Amino acid sequence: MSPLDLPADLRSRLRRLSLTPRRPAMLSAAGQHDSRNRGGGLEFAQYRPYERGDDLRRIDWKLYARSDRFFVRDAERESPVAIWIVLDASASMSQADLATPLWSRFDAARRLAASLIQVALQQGDCFGLMVASAGAPVVIEPGAGARHRDRLSLALAPLQPGGVAHWTRDVAVLGQRLGPSDLILFLSDGFDEDCVAGAERLAASGRDVALIQILTADERDFPFDDGYRFEDPESDGHVVGDGRALRAGYLARMAEARAALVARLDAHGVRHALHVVDEPADRPIQALFREATRS
Repeated sequence: MSPLDLPADLRSRLRRLSLTPRRPAMLSAAGQHDSRNRGGGLEFAQYRPYERGDDLRRIDWKLYARSDRFFVRDAERESPVAIWIVLDASASMSQADLATPLWSRFDAARRLAASLIQVALQQGDCFGLMVASAGAPVVIEPGAGARHRDRLSLALAPLQPGGVAHWTRDVAVLGQRLGPSDLILFLSDGFDEDCVAGAERLAASGRDVALIQILTADERDFPFDDGYRFEDPESDGHVVGDGRALRAGYLARMAEARAALVARLDAHGVRHALHVVDEPADRPIQALFREATRS
């Protein structure tokens, strides 16, 4: 299955989530951001088959009487908030676990991006994309609706990670396009200093910024028992050693690095969550916006 094809059980869980800015009071006069899904003032977009988890108030009962099938009304409207997804496409994102070599960190990041887009779509927000890479950044301005979701999916599908991303340049490009109420979500392994510094600069400018750090299961567990050569895909650095001998020291250093990153993001007002590639894509979204999760 493509990372952009969301399984039915994941879609069902995503319907209970919201992407909520930290400044709801500032948004209330511009459209009551937190009540978008109730149907008031919405412009009809399309019908789609009812799925478990949909609000029963959105079922079109007249259509049910004619077709004997349940359909819900999808709607769109202008929102004061744009959700920006900033995707790391540097070489380190190509890393995969030994047990699942066909599912990389970048695959997990794209599934997470597709999940965020789906939540933004269902709550009526605009959503845009920036891909930070070794080449020119991919920038798709925010838009709304299913067609715009499909446009972003077409842009994400062929992407491959590689090289060293130009974060300073790319964050500057993004900063020129941000609105005052936009929410910016970085999807990255968090290993690049310029990426973290870019998130901090945007937060310092008053932006609502979050970073989801994406790790492989091998980075979390370090399950290696034999001799390996561990290489940095973005430099010539490498370590050769026995996995069992390296495990305790590695896990201690990883825990220290994680704690340092968390403290740094907290100090700069950047929301954060951890996503491991063998975990469901809705888990970090729920962790970031727990207070807004609908029961």
